[in-house]
Amino acid sequence: MRFARWLYQAELLWWRLTRPVTLGVRLLALQDGTVLLVRHTYQSQWYLPGGGVKRGETLEQAIRREAAEEVGAALGEVQLLGVYTNFYEYKSDHVIVFVCDDVVVQGTHSHEIERYGFFAFDALPSDTSPGSRRRIAEYRSHPALPVVGMW
Repeated sequence: MRFARWLYQAELLWWRLTRPVTLGVRLLALQDGTVLLVRHTYQSQWYLPGGGVKRGETLEQAIRREAAEEVGAALGEVQLLGVYTNFYEYKSDHVIVFVCDDVVVQGTHSHEIERYGFFAFDALPSDTSPGSRRRIAEYRSHPALPVVGMW
């Protein structure tokens, strides 16, 4: 776990120097009035599962791969929640968020994920990331979807 945190810090330095443009996906996985959150080995908050899009991969393929890699999840139909821009961590990050309420989590051991769990909307961990909280609130308030905005 220490190595993962060190590697993450090195990556932050690289991003600060190069200011890359990145594309990522996140998932609002819903199950019986709860939402799936993950805690990475290299960060100190809870997040919606997801990650980077690989070359030659569609956005849908990326979210399905990330869900499988991070928590062993198989997804049914996914729907677009929104497209967001994030300038945190010295990069120009574009995040596509999907919603899925047909999720089967088998669990998996990942070097990247320390823990995961389903949490009631009104009982999220106190250290849930601000961006994840905003996406959950947007979903719950049912604005006109999809949304385009800041992370």
